[in-house]
Amino acid sequence: MTAEGALLIAGGISWTVIVTLCAFGLGAALGVPICAMHVSRSRVLHGLAVVLIVILRSVPPIVWIFLLYFGIGSGWLSIGPVPAAIVALGVITAANMAEIYRGALKSIHPGQWDASHALGLSAWSEFKDVMVPQLFRVTLPSATTYLIGLLKDSAIASTIGVMEITYLAGYLASKQFGAALQIFAFAGALYILISLPLAAVARVADARLRAKVAQ
Repeated sequence: MTAEGALLIAGGISWTVIVTLCAFGLGAALGVPICAMHVSRSRVLHGLAVVLIVILRSVPPIVWIFLLYFGIGSGWLSIGPVPAAIVALGVITAANMAEIYRGALKSIHPGQWDASHALGLSAWSEFKDVMVPQLFRVTLPSATTYLIGLLKDSAIASTIGVMEITYLAGYLASKQFGAALQIFAFAGALYILISLPLAAVARVADARLRAKVAQ
């Protein structure tokens, strides 16, 4: 593989990161109301959340992408490859983040809510100063692990023409006979290089949050 080839594949990093972060942001936001429905006392809302989570998590990501891009996107609503990939991966992320949020809520001892009330804290102060640091700390490791997994899943976007790392590696491999091993090994190394900073930032943030909660 030539230096030009390496630069070509590296050029896909931007779209890989964009698809990953946008899908994660969309899923993290949508996961909040789904989690709220799941823990709701309303049987209807709880049931809807359970069904939604099961459906979103059961269908493979590539099927969601094809459904949006080749199904809906080829009909009455035009959807480009990048938005289709972001939305498809985002809705799956929403279901998984909702479960992560629900687990974090369960980790908070009920006595902390009572203690906050006893101290006379307002609802906002209770949420912002007591609950959020703990929820974020509990959620962070699982969310980071999922984000790194989502980074790898973003390679599926190559099937609909998103010019991310895997797409460009496949293109280059089709042009340079006999160099496929080197090309895809380099692509794999790029995914690792992107994952390392994410894991490092998560560890630093987790350590700071632990220190804040312990104060």
